[in-house]
Amino acid sequence: MSMSLEGLKILDLTRVLAGPYCTMILADLGAEVIKVEAPGGSDETRDWGPPFQHGVSAYYLCANRNKKSITIDLKSSSGIHYLKELVKESDVIVNNFKSGTMERFGLDYQTLSTLNPSIIYASITGFGETGPYKDMPGYDFIIQAMSGLMSITGSPESGPQKVGIAITDVLTGLYTCIGIQAALLERQQSGKGQKIDISLYDTAVSSLVNVASNYLMSGQNPKSLGNNHPNIVPYQTFKTEDKDIVIAVGNDAQFKRLCHILQLDDLLNDNRFRTNASRVQHRDILIPLLQESLILQPADYWIKALQEEKIPCGPIQTIDKLPKDPQLQSREMFVSMHHQTAGPIKLIGNPLKFSRTPITYRHAPPNPGEHNTDYIHLKGD
Repeated sequence: MSMSLEGLKILDLTRVLAGPYCTMILADLGAEVIKVEAPGGSDETRDWGPPFQHGVSAYYLCANRNKKSITIDLKSSSGIHYLKELVKESDVIVNNFKSGTMERFGLDYQTLSTLNPSIIYASITGFGETGPYKDMPGYDFIIQAMSGLMSITGSPESGPQKVGIAITDVLTGLYTCIGIQAALLERQQSGKGQKIDISLYDTAVSSLVNVASNYLMSGQNPKSLGNNHPNIVPYQTFKTEDKDIVIAVGNDAQFKRLCHILQLDDLLNDNRFRTNASRVQHRDILIPLLQESLILQPADYWIKALQEEKIPCGPIQTIDKLPKDPQLQSREMFVSMHHQTAGPIKLIGNPLKFSRTPITYRHAPPNPGEHNTDYIHLKGD
């Protein structure tokens, strides 16, 4: 059975999360991804833990399946030679070194494109390769702070908070994956490769979407609202008799059904609550009224009643509940593989579901240099 990107060869000179996440997606889609590291392994996430399983970190495993691994010393002339030979027969090269590093290695786009004019060259940095911040190191936490993302996350009581995962790394990985595939499509017409310059900072700012748009239109600096939505009411967490739930009312018809379930039909005659715009304006009055009813019954009671009326809602699940979730099980969102060192491992599956070219799980995340002998240029090295 064929795979969507079968036949493409990608050199992966990335580490940590944004780059490896991007290249893992491409590998899941069928591309041959060769992870290039220094001898002994230079991806810092190999050491980030605990937890470890037989010395292999869970962090490393999360973003490196379906790849091959070779080890090359890019500080040596032979290492540069080996990599350039691989570039000649590759479609894509991805790196996330600091700005200027690839130039110092003699592996910049201009040099490599003379060896392979059709190469797609993706460069991931903290702040991009131009501008006054281009030489600054960029980690997700710093980017979340500088981009404004932390300023709108958390509550007035908690102060600024980061998102619970390295969200700017994940989003940058996704954008890079999109950019690479777009460049590959364009290459079919032009026959030419090109360079993609993408940064965590730019990506984080682009992720502000409606919140940034609110500011650009109104001139009012957005505030952190905790679990509340800046443009929709009610759309937040609520306390029930036993635990919190999320209710996300997206339109006026849903609000009418919510009021009926809560036996608060009189609210529908109040002009302050007739439309979403008026509910946003009067949220401080409306929310306590809804909360007074919701606290009277347990979470399961309300979720059942709301779901029967097609009102978006759900429990706040902890991670340990997810592998047992029947929906996620049916979607095969947890997969098992066998790692050469760690043994049996469990990984999060890929969310893409294709009708003809399905995702396959072919290789566990590799050990450093595990596939050196599979590549002719490295035999005997």
